[in-house]
Amino acid sequence: MSTVYVTPRVVSPAEVLAVARQSQRVELADSAVAAMAASRAIVDAIERDGRPVYGVSTGFGALASTPIEPQRRAELQHALIRSHAAGIGAPMPREVVRAMMLLRVRSLALGHSGVRPQVAAALVELLNHDVTPWVPEHGSLGASGDLAPLAHCALVLLGEGWVLGKDGDRQPASDALAQAGLAPIALAAKEGLALINGTDGMLGMLLLALDDARHLLAMADVTAALSIEAMLGSIGPFQPELHAIRPHPGQAASAANIHRLLQRSAIMDSHRNDVTHAVQDAYSMRCAPQVAGAARDTLDHANIVAARELLSVVDNPVVLTDGRVESTGNFHGAPLGFAADFLAIAAAEVGAISERRVDRLLDVTRSRDLPPFLTPDPGVNSGLMIAQYTAAGIVAENRRLAAPASVDSVPTSGMQEDHVSMGWAATRKLRTVLDNLTSLLAVELLAGVRGIQLRAPMTPAPAAAIAVAEVAAFAGMPGPDLFLAPVLESARTLIAERAFRARLESACGPLD
Repeated sequence: MSTVYVTPRVVSPAEVLAVARQSQRVELADSAVAAMAASRAIVDAIERDGRPVYGVSTGFGALASTPIEPQRRAELQHALIRSHAAGIGAPMPREVVRAMMLLRVRSLALGHSGVRPQVAAALVELLNHDVTPWVPEHGSLGASGDLAPLAHCALVLLGEGWVLGKDGDRQPASDALAQAGLAPIALAAKEGLALINGTDGMLGMLLLALDDARHLLAMADVTAALSIEAMLGSIGPFQPELHAIRPHPGQAASAANIHRLLQRSAIMDSHRNDVTHAVQDAYSMRCAPQVAGAARDTLDHANIVAARELLSVVDNPVVLTDGRVESTGNFHGAPLGFAADFLAIAAAEVGAISERRVDRLLDVTRSRDLPPFLTPDPGVNSGLMIAQYTAAGIVAENRRLAAPASVDSVPTSGMQEDHVSMGWAATRKLRTVLDNLTSLLAVELLAGVRGIQLRAPMTPAPAAAIAVAEVAAFAGMPGPDLFLAPVLESARTLIAERAFRARLESACGPLD
């Protein structure tokens, strides 16, 4: 297993994913240790001089004007962690917590937080020993960053709080540290605040979501192509010259994918020169690249936002190299919240147009001679009728989730924090929308394959033939009704599986 080295420069999105999802080992580079030691020396000098500085010698939030005696400043940092670990609800997934911890290490390693290197090293030890703090889903407003979720992580460093057990249960942190051979740490001035002030939770979720969205948008082109082929649609709207005259890059990429997926299809050839065939396909078929392409362009914007945040110092206050310690608002999650909300809207629409194609495939009046609900024996059998109900319900949920969280500020902290970003909520619901999109594409995958099976003996495009064979392995051929829930779960697994996409690409070429 290779190692991710955290430096004072940048941790890449790929490195965040490797640590979060593949448990890659983490090490602090010597340059990061030196940067943290230099910023800590400035904080130590402030302590010696007795200067009043927020987070070092004062209280927090609405208590920022309350001075703290030198002998109680370490106590202040521990009290801060305990009081701010006030989340509630189900635990966040392991991958989210690991991403958040790595990003907090990255933030400290930039050398503007004034912490001792051993504080960041303690977080690294949690990652490398697979000790995952139990972080409840509710608690962050995304202003002052993700205070409560990060406090639940920091509390484990103190030997307090909870960790997520291997079987999903909740265990005392003290026991988990002892089992891993790790000892609790004690915090010095400024260090508690530095552990919890920042956008690491919402950024971690956004980075995970961006990776998932990138894959799912390619799979949306796959399922669209299957549906178009099954409904005897036209390949004409996907010609590259038609997208060159409306130069949205995502639209061109999506159209190119669908055009590539439909090549060498006997089904498509069967009506290519038929003058009695429909002059124009319905929007859900013909406009697939316009919708999925707009989502791709939205994804590109969100990638830009995330890349900028990975370069950002989001602590407060920050320690500057000239010795100043300055208050900032860099912890405010508005950029991430806006990006997540925008991408959730786009992903919801990709799912909505997918469901419209499913409905068309199932409707005997619009499916171009396919049997009702894609069953060869309608009446006794209902085919995929209720699978479309499920898809419709998920589309409705995604519409509700597409309502932006980032416009819903709730003032807190005695009106000191009087405008918050709700970035944590925005990124959480984005992940839910994408999970729902996986389910919607799974329904379309099954429906598209069923439609192509019912066009036999005509043969589909090579990539479609692979999809048909792999779905048939668990769904069989059209016939008597099946217990559909496990079939849909298997289809979901295929949609999410990067290896399935690679197998399709082996037949049609790389998908953008």
